[in-house]
Amino acid sequence: MLRKPPILDWGRRYNRTTLVDDGIAAIIVTVMLIPQSLAYAMLAGLPPEMGLYASMLPLVAYAIFGTSTTLSVGPVAVVSLMTASAVAQIAEPGTAGYVEAAILLALMSGAMLLLFGVLRMGFLASFLSHPVIAGFITASAVIIAISQAGHILGVSASGDNLLQLVANLAGAVAEVNLPTLAVGTATLLFLVGMRKGLEPLLVRIGMPGYWAGMLARTGPVFAVVGSSVAAHSLDLGGRGVALVGDVTAGLPDFTLPVLVHPAWRELLLSALLISIIGFVESVSIGHTLAARRHQRVDPDQELIGLGASNLAAAFSGGYPVTGGFARSIVNFDAGAATPAAGIFTAAGIALTALFFTPYLAYLPNATLAATIIVAVMSLADFSILKRTWDYGLSDFIAVAITIVVTLALGVETGVACGVLVSLALHLYKTSRPHIAVVGEVPGTEHYRSIDRHEVITRSDILSVRIDESLYFANASFVESRLYALLDERPDVRHVILMCTAVNEIDLSALEALESINRQLAERRITLHLSELKGPVMDILRHTQFLEALTGKVFMSQHGAVRHVSAIENAGHGKEPHNWEI
Repeated sequence: MLRKPPILDWGRRYNRTTLVDDGIAAIIVTVMLIPQSLAYAMLAGLPPEMGLYASMLPLVAYAIFGTSTTLSVGPVAVVSLMTASAVAQIAEPGTAGYVEAAILLALMSGAMLLLFGVLRMGFLASFLSHPVIAGFITASAVIIAISQAGHILGVSASGDNLLQLVANLAGAVAEVNLPTLAVGTATLLFLVGMRKGLEPLLVRIGMPGYWAGMLARTGPVFAVVGSSVAAHSLDLGGRGVALVGDVTAGLPDFTLPVLVHPAWRELLLSALLISIIGFVESVSIGHTLAARRHQRVDPDQELIGLGASNLAAAFSGGYPVTGGFARSIVNFDAGAATPAAGIFTAAGIALTALFFTPYLAYLPNATLAATIIVAVMSLADFSILKRTWDYGLSDFIAVAITIVVTLALGVETGVACGVLVSLALHLYKTSRPHIAVVGEVPGTEHYRSIDRHEVITRSDILSVRIDESLYFANASFVESRLYALLDERPDVRHVILMCTAVNEIDLSALEALESINRQLAERRITLHLSELKGPVMDILRHTQFLEALTGKVFMSQHGAVRHVSAIENAGHGKEPHNWEI
């Protein structure tokens, strides 16, 4: 992963056509990314230039090490909010310590992701279920939107959760600045109109759908230019409208972050949560876009790419980054052919930082707040509650708890709770596996549940199918359930465990099977196993269980039932011990 980065693969095939495609995509994404970068830096409580810094070298690093051809890395809303939540516990916003802590957070996140990639821990992409991620992002979008309402109203309203934000906003209503409210409201209406109505209008008047869609997405750029011109012409700053002010011009200083920092212990959990959330979100976007082009994304290599991007952000004065949904979609729709589009985009951002930052001084904060609100509300998906309710109670509980806890207690607590709830529900479901008594479907060699099908059974044979791997959390349940079934069937002389769905048997489950074997032997009941998978059989061969097994191991359930039926019909006693594998 480190010695042969993906750039060596796609770089060999690079040609003039892909250069043109990447160049066009880069221009479009650069235009969109400039206001986004400034807005998300403000959301994180950082100087606006740090948003630009986080959109330069990270893009180059991902182009070298990432596997998605269209994923665009940089500041995103949720990670910016998580950064603000974590760093605010260490230092006051606006101080040098706050900036240092944000850079350290990027360094820690990058190191973690890089380590996970070297250890090939791409399975972390499946660590959080999609409903939980959707619930967390939805709740975070609400918190972000409410947090930006203060900038729209021209009042100061801070808080880590919805309750604090609403209470602070309600207490500051009397201090609303009307010129700021006018700028913020006008920008909101303009951006919503651009997003909802401009594209259909342009298509109706004859513009091709591709260019109509691209133009509709440039709304934030027009909002930034228009509100800046208005602020300068009407002296809105003198009327109480908060402006971005002087933005440091030039490229970032490439320095080593402060490694010996007193806050690294406090930031450790936050860095881990940001790494996991950012990786899961990024890989989800990468997989979605890659599927449209019949490509694939390697999760292990993505860890390397995102880790390198965050390290690049840390060494260039940025803060934690990940793949952004909106900019990646624009990059995809604009026709980006290779990750080189990200390198060209980084060059465009660098030119902006060098030559155009003086023009950002008159940009109202309310404009950036409106840009954030419109962007994040498209991420809110409350329909996930209905979909999970209709599908399954456990998924609904996980989503509902994640949303409620995130809104009530903040983003870090919310995502941690989502992880714990997902794991708890998984453990609960697998600790009570579905166990079915099965019988022979007439005229076939198939065996199905007696509760769902008309099947043939024998009173002296109990065939049980276990629909889950056997491990410590469900071993006791399986044992108890089996004894309960036997208590209902006093004539049983043979038990056949059908292990079609058993992919693993751990030591606790093995001990439970040994106990079942002994208990059944005392009842003069023989225990058999059928349809064991190869890896499970390999493990059992290294134990004494097969030697102690009172019955046999059969390749098929049908073979097991026929064999045992023949013995009982012949009136034989206990058969000689041997295995049929």
